[in-house]
Amino acid sequence: MTAKLDLSYGGIVRLATTIIAVLMVIYHVWAIAFGTPEAVYFRGTHLLFAMTLVFIIHRRSGAPEGLPNALDLVLLVVAIAPILYLFVNYDYIVTRIFYVDDLSTADMVMGVIMTVMVLEAARRVIGWALPITAIVFLVYGLFIARLEPMRMLDQLYMTTEGIFGIPLSVSAAYVLIFVLFGSFMERTGTGQLFMDFAMSLTGHTAGGPGKVSCVSSALFGTISGSAVANVMVDGPITIPLMKRSGFPPHFAAGVEAVASTGGQIMPPIMGAAAFVMAEFIGVSYAQVVIWAIIPAVLYYIACFSAVHFEAKRRGIVGVPRSELPKLGNVMRERGHMFLPVLAILVVMYSGFSAPMAALAGAIACFPVAAMRQSTRHYVTFGNLIGACVDGAKNALAVALACAAAGVVIAVVTLSGLGIVFTQYVVNLSQNFLLMALVFTMIAGIVLGMGMPTTPAYIIMTALLVPAIVKFGVLIPAAHMFAFYFAILSAITPPVALAVFAAAGIAKSDLWATGLAAVRIAATSFIVPFMFVYEPALLMIGDWPTIIWASLTAAVGVMVFAAGLHGYFVTHSTLWQSVLLAVAGLLLIDPHVFTSVIGAAITAVVVVAQLAAKRAALKAEIAAE
Repeated sequence: MTAKLDLSYGGIVRLATTIIAVLMVIYHVWAIAFGTPEAVYFRGTHLLFAMTLVFIIHRRSGAPEGLPNALDLVLLVVAIAPILYLFVNYDYIVTRIFYVDDLSTADMVMGVIMTVMVLEAARRVIGWALPITAIVFLVYGLFIARLEPMRMLDQLYMTTEGIFGIPLSVSAAYVLIFVLFGSFMERTGTGQLFMDFAMSLTGHTAGGPGKVSCVSSALFGTISGSAVANVMVDGPITIPLMKRSGFPPHFAAGVEAVASTGGQIMPPIMGAAAFVMAEFIGVSYAQVVIWAIIPAVLYYIACFSAVHFEAKRRGIVGVPRSELPKLGNVMRERGHMFLPVLAILVVMYSGFSAPMAALAGAIACFPVAAMRQSTRHYVTFGNLIGACVDGAKNALAVALACAAAGVVIAVVTLSGLGIVFTQYVVNLSQNFLLMALVFTMIAGIVLGMGMPTTPAYIIMTALLVPAIVKFGVLIPAAHMFAFYFAILSAITPPVALAVFAAAGIAKSDLWATGLAAVRIAATSFIVPFMFVYEPALLMIGDWPTIIWASLTAAVGVMVFAAGLHGYFVTHSTLWQSVLLAVAGLLLIDPHVFTSVIGAAITAVVVVAQLAAKRAALKAEIAAE
């Protein structure tokens, strides 16, 4: 029996959305497979698709999935007109001399419309934070830097240094295909694999549901690359489990927020900002993955340790093994769904581009799902179309964030604000690197308030990274420092998007959840400082140094978490907690002298706690 075609207004809009989303996916797959068109065409077409979907899907209120009214459709036509203008006048655009030839009246009108509509589209998808930031920079450029309006419009609209700049290029070339891969994975049941896999590995240990959150969020986060999306997928399962096992709601939400946020720095896929970093530095994406491995592992060791010690302190046990899936069964039934991820790694490290690797992984998803009875039911034409639509929709936030960030980059480049800001940071920090790093950290957290990681990182790269590079910091370390804090802004109060999402699921207090998240991830605020001073933590240097730095940092992260959560071998007294926190910091510092002192302090606390534990056991036996 054939499905009846819905010719109502809502039905036509939904059909149009599906067709446009699928065409967007087909266009990008074609570009990856057969070579990307010239920059203006490729980036412009990517933005054309994104703007069209935004104005169809996202109403003026910002609520997604609403039906567009007449004004939304008018704004859609207005929004795509400047892009079509560039396509129609392509020969004129590429032959004119930028900043020398004056803009025509039509050029200027279209430039203004393009800028306004990009900011409006970004507002609809990601809220006010980034558009307001862009407006502040535009005001600075016009009224403080006194830039000529015509030159500013030239930079914003008529070149590939503004709205159509590197950030949008990264969104077009990298982000959509990786987001599509994530959608294909979700639609073929991989989310269930990640959850069952994590449950079978860690569910039975102390605070098991919290550790399940760490493992499953790390696995899912590296595919989705979005902290909030990760929380919304994992949180409804892990947070109630944590609450039932005995964790307070605010701590359960904090664990999920921290675990989900770390997915953006977790190889092999990471978040969209990692692709931007590769483009800015001019290295392969595989190189960025190598730099990120040790910081990502340290991040999750911190989260895992926080859950373990908090569970031990509260006496929270794991889920009985009888209630958990068995690892062997999980791997037999769904383990084959790890193959698409493996395909990405094999293709990427065989010398092919990251987009080609993601395309290979995406193409593998449905055939791999068809291999076993347990996942074969996912292989339907409707599910394939649904995955394409999900991928296109999920890419909208990054596409518009990158376009809006291009407005900021245009003003910074044209006005020389980056140089001014660099000089300001250098002078303010009195030529003291640590102070410059602290200023950069604060700026990154503030910029990231209510803003996705990608634009926060892009703005930091324009304004702050040159300042710390001027202090002699290695370029990879400077960029990873900015990247790390752009990510951590998602869990740092007062505006922490991942915390908001998790607290909503847990029905917990926002501030209590935010503070719990900061305490759980506290070590992660220290690690970036360490890899600036010792690049071995980014796998830069000789192997003995890298191994030593990694081992001491891993132990330090665990010890520091033990100090913050009041438990190590047994319950810690105040002086023991303070000593453990100090020892952890000394161990994270990779220098031999500090590591030896940290190990000695840790040993003192362990001896004291073992003695206390023995005495308590004797007293218990005597009482019996």
